[in-house]
Amino acid sequence: MENEHTAIASSHGARLAGRAGIFGYSLFAYAAGMAAIAWLVASLAGLVPFGTAPLELQSTVGALALNAILVLLFGLQHSVMARRHFKAWWTRIVPPPAERSTYVLASALALGLVIWLWQPLDAMIWSVSDPLASNALWGLFAFGWLYLVAATYVTNHYDLFGLRQAWLHLRGRTYTPVPFVRKWMYRYSRHPMMLGILIGLWATPEMGADHLALAIGMSAYIAIGVALEERELAGYFGEAYRRYRREVGALL
Repeated sequence: MENEHTAIASSHGARLAGRAGIFGYSLFAYAAGMAAIAWLVASLAGLVPFGTAPLELQSTVGALALNAILVLLFGLQHSVMARRHFKAWWTRIVPPPAERSTYVLASALALGLVIWLWQPLDAMIWSVSDPLASNALWGLFAFGWLYLVAATYVTNHYDLFGLRQAWLHLRGRTYTPVPFVRKWMYRYSRHPMMLGILIGLWATPEMGADHLALAIGMSAYIAIGVALEERELAGYFGEAYRRYRREVGALL
């Protein structure tokens, strides 16, 4: 009997340690995701340079090609890992409570790779010298990124970045998906997070060629990613989402 109690206690301890490990992993993935986003914003603001790796291609064509490959890799990772069919296969390998955190970590690594290996392009596309106009553009830049963050909290910030799934697992509670919401900015825009990113990418008083290449590449990915997500959401939520799509614009 004593051995049986010992075995039960040992098994319970192992399960608790496993849950704690997944929660610790989710915290690490969240920190990596936040750091990658902060790195991107700092790079776009000119606080740190793009392309900090010791790799600089001399050919403009080669630099553009590498930049395009980096955006493509980010887009493939971001879109493929978000699809339900991939998740159904992926959770045979990764524990379901850690699936979203793994996605966040992979996204952080992919975005970090984009910023780290991004090739500089010297041409200046536009430069706003008027102080009032320059400050207005910086204000719009800040608004875009703050709008993105606010939109994550309107749905569920912690579910989006994988913390909620791991926390519920740690407490031994069953995960329930976040319900469809239509409030605040979601009353006027189906994808306010993407809108915030687009504003943050394009609102700048100084648009260099390397910044422009990133803005164009990321904008193209957003257009494709939104189309894929819309199709999946319509299949999941049915007529409620199709009606929402008819009544509310994708971005504005």
